[in-house]
Amino acid sequence: MILERLENLPVGSFHYKLLVVTGLGWLFDSMDTGLISFVLPILAKEWGLSPEQVGWIGSVGLIGMALGAVLAGTIADKFGRKNVFAATVILYSVATGLCAVAWSYESLLTFRFLVGFGLGGELPVAATLMSEYAPTALRGRFIVLLESFWGLGWLVAALISYLLIPTFGWHIAFIIGALPALYVFLIRLHMPESIRYLLSKGKIEEARQIILTLEKKLGVVSKPFQKDFVQEATPIFKLNVFTLWKKSFRVRTLMLWLTWFGIVFSYYGIFMWLPSIVFTQGFEVVKTFEYVLIMTLAQLPGYFAAAWLVDVIGRRYTLSSFLLMSGICAYFFGNAATATELLMWGAAMSFFNLGAWGVIYTYTPELYPTAIRALGSGWAAGFGRIGGMIAPMLVGILLAHGAPINFIFVMFASVFAIISVIVLSLGIESKKKSLEEIDATFKVKTTL
Repeated sequence: MILERLENLPVGSFHYKLLVVTGLGWLFDSMDTGLISFVLPILAKEWGLSPEQVGWIGSVGLIGMALGAVLAGTIADKFGRKNVFAATVILYSVATGLCAVAWSYESLLTFRFLVGFGLGGELPVAATLMSEYAPTALRGRFIVLLESFWGLGWLVAALISYLLIPTFGWHIAFIIGALPALYVFLIRLHMPESIRYLLSKGKIEEARQIILTLEKKLGVVSKPFQKDFVQEATPIFKLNVFTLWKKSFRVRTLMLWLTWFGIVFSYYGIFMWLPSIVFTQGFEVVKTFEYVLIMTLAQLPGYFAAAWLVDVIGRRYTLSSFLLMSGICAYFFGNAATATELLMWGAAMSFFNLGAWGVIYTYTPELYPTAIRALGSGWAAGFGRIGGMIAPMLVGILLAHGAPINFIFVMFASVFAIISVIVLSLGIESKKKSLEEIDATFKVKTTL
């Protein structure tokens, strides 16, 4: 059977190549998000922008991300993961390049919306594709490692901002951000369509050809497929949001939407403003880049710790504990009195917060069956982006009205604590279960 042969493939060059190809998309997305956060303090000074206007530059990208996640997820379940992934990469690359020639505040807002649309569409589709190829025993680890490319992207953004922006100005950041458009050719060469998606669409022969190709690449002795046979029919779902709120999915959808909202709200509220907040503590711009660069480096061990824990203690407990620790660190970061405290708690906050991101991207696609996996992932991420739209604007408004930094971070700490409890109370465990075993919990029939 096709899925049985897919699951029995040894972990090898194909899996790691797929991880790198999808991970590069993640890196470029992160780099773009990081670049705008580093550019904002300089742009605000050069264009004379108010805190509210700066907040809008951050928030409009999140509006695009919300729409992109929802639409791309829906389209990916209908037309395939690979094509949608490539299209979203092109969109955000071109739009990022256009940001470099923005001639006004309004034009920059328009281009940032398009950047967000492409970025928001790419992330859930990439996670869905990787989860459908990763072997069951290591699926959690592979998805968290995929998410770790986000940390690398922030590192690249910090380096660009630290080394190039002071010399060449903010435009250079967006010019470099346009380069990922060339990466689409790599996607076309090295990324196959999801076998589970093909089977859900009845494209059995195409799925078999991919299996035979993979077996050859991985040194597995291929056997002819038996006569066509389908054990059970693939379920047919309407590809709309109401499907996600049917009885079988209701609790999981509620848990995921609330968790996504909280984690996106806190992440973008904190990290979009991080260089600016550090700047308000008395550091010059270049010094700000140094401090944020160090805090960014702390993200990588956070991912690696989460990648190990998801397959040891499980998704639910890892996610809940990392969210809680993110809240504790956010509280102390907001109350830091010295540069050393600011750096220490900022690094710890990065460690736990980005580790939590790795787990949520692992967890989300596992909780929906193949036929609506990208739809469910896209809507969860899309709803979360509403939190991301609100947070940068809210921080800007609070700062404009004289709110102290520690008050803002108490707010973020509280959100982290609340969603930690939500995951622990409403979440289920999917550790070391095949996607078909998880599908079976919905009493859904699957194609083999």
